[in-house]
Amino acid sequence: MSAQPEEALAPPAPAAAAQLLAQLRADRRAESWVPAFERDWAKALEDSRHAYSLTPVHDVIRTWQLRVAAAPAVDAYMDSGRDESSFVDLDDVLSARP
Repeated sequence: MSAQPEEALAPPAPAAAAQLLAQLRADRRAESWVPAFERDWAKALEDSRHAYSLTPVHDVIRTWQLRVAAAPAVDAYMDSGRDESSFVDLDDVLSARP
């Protein structure tokens, strides 16, 4: 019997952060993404030091891997020219409730 829950994710590969950073630097969004990743990474390292856990580091890697993976779909949606001007602001809907 394992001490971890069954849904526990496998930790990222040891070189995952370096590979991810190289991928971010090669992306067209590098100007904004690289500083954001480095900020998140520094905070995760600090949190890991205080918590004696690698979970914050793993979470940053997984989050940024998901962002990079979703970027093409976001680009395709933004490039599709969909008109979103008819959408209602959520604040307008929630403020109208009794």
